[in-house]
Amino acid sequence: MSSAIAKKYVNALMSSCNDSELAAMFNLLNELVCAFKMEKLNNIILSPDIASKEKVSLVLSLVEQSTAKSENFIKILGENDRLSLIPVIVQELKYQLSLKNNTYEGAIVSNFEISPTQVSTLEANFSQKFNAQIKLHNTVTAYPGIKIQLDDLGVEVSFSLERLKAQMSEHILKAI
Repeated sequence: MSSAIAKKYVNALMSSCNDSELAAMFNLLNELVCAFKMEKLNNIILSPDIASKEKVSLVLSLVEQSTAKSENFIKILGENDRLSLIPVIVQELKYQLSLKNNTYEGAIVSNFEISPTQVSTLEANFSQKFNAQIKLHNTVTAYPGIKIQLDDLGVEVSFSLERLKAQMSEHILKAI
């Protein structure tokens, strides 16, 4: 439900702002997402005892530089009791900007560090495959293999050592 509401606000932003204003709005709202990770701020935003104007002024005080459009946008969110949707709005805005600019971010998940040249080679190959600008970030975890995730495109490519072992065992058993 909240993502449907967030899409409406993002569509309004997309239709009323030019590219530079959208980038500025995204940066401003993205600053606020870090603050919304704090439980105390969420308690204040969700509290029915605090007036919406006070909530709006609190949120605006967390931003270093704001424009008239960004202030009006936050005021509208406050008036409609939607300030808690800012993190969801940022996700949707990021997705819409990716679609508009044909640039996508993804992750390379592995249990080892991948060199910058390998990352750039993967970026170039995926960019060519999807006819888009792809930016990949390396994340080191305990995943036994390598996995490339492009969530906005709905793509996941993985090579798992466990799966390889299982397939080899299955092939050997079939051969016997």
